[in-house]
Amino acid sequence: MLGFTRVRHRALAAAATAAAVVLTAGGCSKESDGEKDSAASSEKSGGAFPVSIKSALGTAEIKKEPKRIVTLGQGSAETAIALGTTPVGIESYPWGADKTGYLPWIHEAVTKKGEKLPKQFTGGEELDTEAILELDPDLILAPWSGVTQKQYDVLKDIAPTVAYPDLPWSTNWDQQIEIVSKALGKPDESKKLISTIEKQLADAAATRPQYKDLKFSYVYNTGPGTLGVFKPEEQRVKMVSSLGLTVDPVVNQFPETKGTDSALIGLENAGKLKDSDLLFTFYTDEKNRQEIEKQPLYAGIPAVEKGAVVVGDNNSFVTASSIINPLTVPWTIER
Repeated sequence: MLGFTRVRHRALAAAATAAAVVLTAGGCSKESDGEKDSAASSEKSGGAFPVSIKSALGTAEIKKEPKRIVTLGQGSAETAIALGTTPVGIESYPWGADKTGYLPWIHEAVTKKGEKLPKQFTGGEELDTEAILELDPDLILAPWSGVTQKQYDVLKDIAPTVAYPDLPWSTNWDQQIEIVSKALGKPDESKKLISTIEKQLADAAATRPQYKDLKFSYVYNTGPGTLGVFKPEEQRVKMVSSLGLTVDPVVNQFPETKGTDSALIGLENAGKLKDSDLLFTFYTDEKNRQEIEKQPLYAGIPAVEKGAVVVGDNNSFVTASSIINPLTVPWTIER
């Protein structure tokens, strides 16, 4: 499907080039109208456009204020909504969705504004580029995602595409807000969004002074026999530490699995988490939980033996508490 879509986009690009030649041959009035439209858009956005945003996969040239945006990965849709622009399309995330089929904080924010809910499409390895094409976007935001170079090369033919600045799934939460704000022509508003989030977390931490002396590790598994830890800057860890707890320094001893903000340390290293007062974790389903918890090495971790394990059993909450953005933070703290 990606190959077919690539050919189709090139055909569209050729048609657009031909149209541009016709307009130029017909006189300069059309060009002047375009310049006026661009100038009006730039003035409305405080002179923010055109803007160029470089990513690890390519550079997005955004010539005027985008009206129809599509978001991939996580977090960008929420920031866009907070900035006043509801996406026309978003990558679906069924695991964290509620009965509406949407992530609840997105559903609540959009319906509260009385706006139309974004169209959802399949992402990840099976990215539905045909669905994105049909949405006719003028900007695609994917700064915290796993978009591949091959996918990016197709997406950039649909619309300017902003990918991650360094590695997939490794963009810091405040950096993501800055990128999205810049892409939407509102770079100064990122400061307000970031400071608001920091205050919300600080206020919540202030009500929990008993947390400050507690060390924690946020662990995960990819099946029986495995054990991983998330690094301090990973968003779900940052959410917990921002509420007053301290990341167990031991997690910094493990080499990061490239592009994940985490380290697969192996179940044989479970004993190295002996100084963690608390463990935070989640399971894909009940079967996964039973398989992991019955393993002697896992069960022997002191925090597990003491029952000091915080397990998210609501997929929507686990998802929200794993992402730091203007919508998830207040939604998580409230719960």
